[in-house]
Amino acid sequence: MEPSVKKPWGGRFSEDTDSFVEEFTESVSFDKELALQDIKQNLAHAKALLKAGILSEEDYKQIEKGLREIEREVKEGPFPWRRDLEDVHMNIEARLTEKIGDAGAKIHTARSRNDQVATDERMFLKENLEEIVSLLKVLRRTLVILAERTVDVILPAYTHLQRAQPIRLAHYFLAFREAFLKDTQRFIDAYRRIDENPLGSGAVSGVDFDIDRFFTARLLGFTKVSRNSILSTSDRDFIAEVLFCCAITGMHLSRLSEDLILWASEEFGFVDLPDKLCTGSSIMPQKKNPDVLELIRGKTGRLYGNLISILTLLKGLPTAYNRDLQEDKEPLFDSLRTLKGSLIGMRKVLEGLKVRKQNMVSSAGGFALVTDLANYLAGKGIPFRKAHHIVGSLVAYLLEKGKKPEELTLEELKTFSEMFDRDALELLNPERVADRRRVFGGTAKEEVIRALEVAKREEGL
Repeated sequence: MEPSVKKPWGGRFSEDTDSFVEEFTESVSFDKELALQDIKQNLAHAKALLKAGILSEEDYKQIEKGLREIEREVKEGPFPWRRDLEDVHMNIEARLTEKIGDAGAKIHTARSRNDQVATDERMFLKENLEEIVSLLKVLRRTLVILAERTVDVILPAYTHLQRAQPIRLAHYFLAFREAFLKDTQRFIDAYRRIDENPLGSGAVSGVDFDIDRFFTARLLGFTKVSRNSILSTSDRDFIAEVLFCCAITGMHLSRLSEDLILWASEEFGFVDLPDKLCTGSSIMPQKKNPDVLELIRGKTGRLYGNLISILTLLKGLPTAYNRDLQEDKEPLFDSLRTLKGSLIGMRKVLEGLKVRKQNMVSSAGGFALVTDLANYLAGKGIPFRKAHHIVGSLVAYLLEKGKKPEELTLEELKTFSEMFDRDALELLNPERVADRRRVFGGTAKEEVIRALEVAKREEGL
């Protein structure tokens, strides 16, 4: 008895596929996202079959015409996606055969769905990484523009969430610009490893037709051809690498979000977030909630989870292809969508950010200044550890008296060390303290301006 539904692999089976199996194993509900890449790959493969003499000129013309019609259906709808055909590849092949007959059934000669899906995924990732790199560039440029506007804004830097030392706000924005630049470099580096053509590797061992894999690589825009058919069909390292890059970028976005959320609170009052990117409370009329930033912070957890998912998926697989690899797509698609949305959201927040300069400056003094008093003594020849202890005693004195460092007199300073002179009082100024950090990469104005000019040049601003 023949199965009632024809499967591409159905010749060996004597029973219809259980409906549970069809539902449980289908991937077309999500891998149809690869449809345009699959059509492009089919066109290239058909040209390779023609070049190898496997397809006639007439068959090739029919296939090309049919695939162009299918491409329009996918783009404009409606394309008749069928779950019983399992995946995007068989849906497109079946539709092609419906349209042009036996010529469509020849398209799968000299390949397997194993090398087919690996090729589609690499093509899909190349396009998406180009988009992510572009979004990162826009975000970096936004940070550089903000830095240029805030060179003269002083605020406290924090370590352990405690006020540490005065810095220029431009220095802070340039720090995140550097982080996102490194993220960009990671994606570009991953792109180089993605950019190789697996098509022609077959199921696992290559194909026994005279297919020119370098020809299809050129047609599909790959700069290299994969060198081992076993790895070509089972390798998903490139997906794990991209998910890692997404997770690291998400972490940087999350840390920036956390800072801005804190800075926008009444307790800090350092920035105002754009109203159009915040929401209110259903019960408290006064609330202005930083929802976009909170969601960026929250979605980073999804990026981490997707990375762990793919690493766990891969760790115990026997060589080579296994159906488990079908599970690589949903984490990948989700991470790419999530990261792109987060990059756009952060850029919009930064573009509308308002800096409350006076609140920042007024918070940059106080005990954030006293490190420079220790450095002052060290510059006078006192061993730094001893200078540290002297100034620590000075801090204890100020806390006991309820005084700020800015209120110190020279006479009070001298009770702790005769090495203090009148010029030490000049250090009790946040801007002067910041500008003492003239070392390369420091927060002194002259160094920040130098770094800003480098960043502008690198970003084409």
